[in-house]
Amino acid sequence: MFEEKLDALSQLTDNTTPGVIVVSGISAAGKSTVAQALAERLPRSAHVRGDLFRRMIVNGQAHMTAEAPPEAVAQLRLRHRLAAASADAYAEAGFTAIVQDVLLGEHLADITRLIRSRPLAVVVLAPGPGAVARREEQRAKTGYGPDWQPEDLDKVLRDGTPRIGLWLDTSEQTVDETVDEILKRAWTEGAVS
Repeated sequence: MFEEKLDALSQLTDNTTPGVIVVSGISAAGKSTVAQALAERLPRSAHVRGDLFRRMIVNGQAHMTAEAPPEAVAQLRLRHRLAAASADAYAEAGFTAIVQDVLLGEHLADITRLIRSRPLAVVVLAPGPGAVARREEQRAKTGYGPDWQPEDLDKVLRDGTPRIGLWLDTSEQTVDETVDEILKRAWTEGAVS
């Protein structure tokens, strides 16, 4: 029995067994960049970008705000269901799916229930708000405005999000250092049953 568990663990840590890795964090935490770099380092992988499903809505899109209307929350949940279904389809086809999105509060636990594929790992990128603000300044897109500031979302992340998976303070890490750490630790410390 112990040898079977050890064999299963070695298959996971050699990064050849298909599964799903969820990469979350607040806006400008580095999710897109890290998820893409992680996918590029795996032999068979797909990068499932949660925001892509939001952008597919042509008319009638409701935007998330600090006081989100019910329609915005419903569209967010739809986006999560679509990302989970896509991840499962890729995993069933033999790919490791990297699902990347802002999953805060109850939404992080929800996506672990929506994704049926196993193994499943969760990685939360949690750089400090100062590092996030610096990264936001260097980006072409804007994740913050009058409704949200890095400190606000960081508080939701740290105070209102369940401690599921592997949480990494990436404030001082390069993308490659973060990916190295994920590859070493996600399937063990970030595993979700």
